[in-house]
Amino acid sequence: MPAGWLVTVAWLTLALAFGCAAVILFDLLGRGYRQPMPIMNWVWPVTALYLGPIAVWGYLRWGRPESEAWRRNHSRSAPSKPAWVAVSVGVSHCGAGCTVGDIAAEFGVYFLGATIAGQALLAEYLGDYVLAVLLGLVFQYCAIAPMRGLSFWPGLKAAAKADILSLTAFEVGLFAWMALQALVFFPAPHHLQPTSPVYWLGMQFGMILGFATAYPVNAWLIRVGIKEAM
Repeated sequence: MPAGWLVTVAWLTLALAFGCAAVILFDLLGRGYRQPMPIMNWVWPVTALYLGPIAVWGYLRWGRPESEAWRRNHSRSAPSKPAWVAVSVGVSHCGAGCTVGDIAAEFGVYFLGATIAGQALLAEYLGDYVLAVLLGLVFQYCAIAPMRGLSFWPGLKAAAKADILSLTAFEVGLFAWMALQALVFFPAPHHLQPTSPVYWLGMQFGMILGFATAYPVNAWLIRVGIKEAM
């Protein structure tokens, strides 16, 4: 069992993350700062689930001004951003699909008691990756198809080309942390379960690491024109 202080830290961290997501969501929906690209109305609050106050800062610095410019100009043209910001927003877009997929897969594997070769971790890897790719493609399609004026199949192909590598890079960072958590920090018979707040504290660290491993891949994809700067 995790130490009591660690459980307390985990609950506080999760509460902060959900509070940050709620702040962004209220600003988007309650105060009317909806994004020119509708999928970003989901990306910003989901990103806050693991980046917390950093996501709030990023949203207030770049997300809300984009909404204000869109309302003033009645145009989907985004205000110019520094290159690192455009890459970071692209990573957050990819990471949002991964995050939602990972949360769903983790609970699904746990409640189904699924294993591969007797290992729950391998089942988690498979479930996380499959759902992350599926949801990531949905998120990317909702961004890239309207931006390029593509119909369904061309849009889906463009989304796959733009995001499969990025999603995989994000999952590599997350999976590395999951292995450390399961095999080093909390090895058998003390494995953490998704019902533990400490488990999700660890997953927050994993998603931050995933963000870091996906960043250079997204920078390259944007530089060569495979992925749109956001």
